[in-house]
Amino acid sequence: MAVFFHNKNIRERLTFDQLTEQIMLYIKERKQAYYQITVGTDSPGITNPFFVTAVTILRIGNGGRYFWTKTERINCPTLRERIYKEAIQSITLVQEIKSRLKDKLGEEFFWDNKINVHIDIGRNGPTREFIDGIVGMVKGYGFEAIIKPDAFCACTVADRHT
Repeated sequence: MAVFFHNKNIRERLTFDQLTEQIMLYIKERKQAYYQITVGTDSPGITNPFFVTAVTILRIGNGGRYFWTKTERINCPTLRERIYKEAIQSITLVQEIKSRLKDKLGEEFFWDNKINVHIDIGRNGPTREFIDGIVGMVKGYGFEAIIKPDAFCACTVADRHT
């Protein structure tokens, strides 16, 4: 999987292993800081969209970094299908990130919800009917689901690349 790392307008392609290594290095710079890792996916509202999944690592109160990846176009004839595919993209990536980081940081790093999934749905508009199903699905995988207006990883960071 190719992931793009952005830092001051420099674009560097990273493998998934390099992505997790970049996250680890960022955390190790200030081990005592509090971190929040978020994953969110966005796609353009078309029948045959591509999906952009963003990963942010925030050093709470002191900045952060983000990474993103983009899929090929996938057939999604309905809004429901597109929104569920966005959620699955995020869940799949966050599971893999957590698995790899847990091996290096230890399970205790994740004890206080330091990793969550941002979903591009909200209480206003046509996506409101998907909230219970999507939030339940994310929780079923063991992650906290964040929706609009607080889902900045999906609604702002990933959206920036769609």
